[in-house]
Amino acid sequence: MAASVCRVGSTVGRVLAKTRNPILLSLRRGQTSVSYAQSLLGAPETHLTSLDNGLKVASEDTGHATCTVGLWINAGSRYESEKLNGTGFFLEHMAFKGTKKHSQTALEQQVESMGGHLSAYTSREHTAYYMKVLAKDLPKAVELLSEVVQSCSLNEADIEQQRNVVLHELEEAEGNLQEVCLDMLHATAYQGTPLGKSALGPSSTARNLTRQDLVDYINTHYKAPRMVLAAAGGVDHDELVGLAKTHLSGVSFEYEGDAVPVPPPCRFTGSEIRMRDDAMPLAHVAIAVETAGVTSPDLVPLMLANSIIGSYDMTFGGDKNLSSRLARLSVEYKMCHSFQAFHTCYSDTGLLGIYFVADKYNIDNMLYRCQNTWMNLCTAILEKDMARGRNALKASLIGQLNGTTPICDEIGRHVLYYGRRIPLAEWNARIDAVTPSMVRDVCAKYFYDKCPAMVGIGPVEAMTDYNRVRSSMYWLKF
Repeated sequence: MAASVCRVGSTVGRVLAKTRNPILLSLRRGQTSVSYAQSLLGAPETHLTSLDNGLKVASEDTGHATCTVGLWINAGSRYESEKLNGTGFFLEHMAFKGTKKHSQTALEQQVESMGGHLSAYTSREHTAYYMKVLAKDLPKAVELLSEVVQSCSLNEADIEQQRNVVLHELEEAEGNLQEVCLDMLHATAYQGTPLGKSALGPSSTARNLTRQDLVDYINTHYKAPRMVLAAAGGVDHDELVGLAKTHLSGVSFEYEGDAVPVPPPCRFTGSEIRMRDDAMPLAHVAIAVETAGVTSPDLVPLMLANSIIGSYDMTFGGDKNLSSRLARLSVEYKMCHSFQAFHTCYSDTGLLGIYFVADKYNIDNMLYRCQNTWMNLCTAILEKDMARGRNALKASLIGQLNGTTPICDEIGRHVLYYGRRIPLAEWNARIDAVTPSMVRDVCAKYFYDKCPAMVGIGPVEAMTDYNRVRSSMYWLKF
């Protein structure tokens, strides 16, 4: 395993470290195949314990020789004011610059001596700091993570140095047009609310943020009831609980003046943003409607609807034999270079939409076909589409858990959102319980005659007028 200390700074970015053992791989090739149902029943149990201060400890023993352990915190850009938007992202840069006990050099040497990998990410609702190490080094990993979260040095010289680093990273982020497009989609869909702000924040925050702002952010949000110590791999849960009691029982659970931060309410606005640039060869367009939060009973039918829409890239094989109806149309009429259906969920709201890349002559046609696909979901769904959607969704859920790091990430996020980790067997049962009529009804609830949010970047002069897009959000029903 390569030894490294790094930080992942994008909204969706996270390091998925993998270990590949050729001996284990050869053994697996010789084993009898295991059915999907058997793999679900054989999945390890996720254990959950709460400390006296409210901090939760959750783990899954997968039997690996390595493990990933981290602290997931219910804090992100949604909790930040307009003036301080990006504070969590800036603090993420400061996390590995040393603690009160270890200098930056000493911290990096400690991680490298274990052959470990230390990383972090910030999103709109969560912040995570995690390490991947050999299972035997779990105690040292928990000790270092507890220091990073509880006693980050926040040296003034380091803060000044990181300003330029953050500003440079913000410039680089502007080159990722998909991320820019989806950030702008949030900005227009949730305009006037904190959820509309990017997790990275504007450059003005990086230039003006003070040490006291960072200290206040930690004192406000880094509280034990909002934290989960999650681990996956070769982990003994009782040992992890003992380590948490040793290193994290001192995390405060009290708020000054009992002012417990809560997510500010969101407000969806059907609207659009167009950023015309005729020098760009292709247009990047996203369109979405508001859907439900992660705890809604509509979540799984919406996930299935998103899976049915699917994705397409002109480099794919399959041509006109692709399963997704929208993909087949994209091939037949050469409407786009690629498209991707997405479903982004938060605690109380969500966005379900389609992002596509096309030349300026096909934007109008592609938007029409996207809306046509939505209306088909509201009115008629074939059983073969349901079967394909179920299989694709199940494969996606399993594929996302390839390694201890994504498993640990899922455990941390699930405990913050649901208070427990939802096992794959339960997801599987929920997916199988969804009928075509349920998907149709849920889609009609969120798509039919609703105002969408829309973004276009690039040569978008001919992009469909918003009023016309809005008028295509319903078909006459007989």
